[in-house]
Amino acid sequence: MPTYEYKCVDCGYFFEEFQSINADPLTTCPECGGRVKRLIGVGNGFLFKGSGFYITDYRNDTYKKDKEKSEKPGPATSSKSDDNTLSKKDKTTGNVT
Repeated sequence: MPTYEYKCVDCGYFFEEFQSINADPLTTCPECGGRVKRLIGVGNGFLFKGSGFYITDYRNDTYKKDKEKSEKPGPATSSKSDDNTLSKKDKTTGNVT
């Protein structure tokens, strides 16, 4: 059952009421007996229960192994275009030139 928010038009009293979705809206203020207006609420967030809602829940072992392989850094490959870069590292000192 939802919780509805109300505000009194006369005295400004704000209150919440736990009502059935089929129930008629309240019309009188519990504080002063004046007219009340039902407000538009923000609603509830979702509460996920059970398995299958998290990224780790539905991944099988094969997928996880393949992903680990693709994320591991592979051996550095060298090509002629790599030799023509602006900065080069001196192999003896490790300094960038």
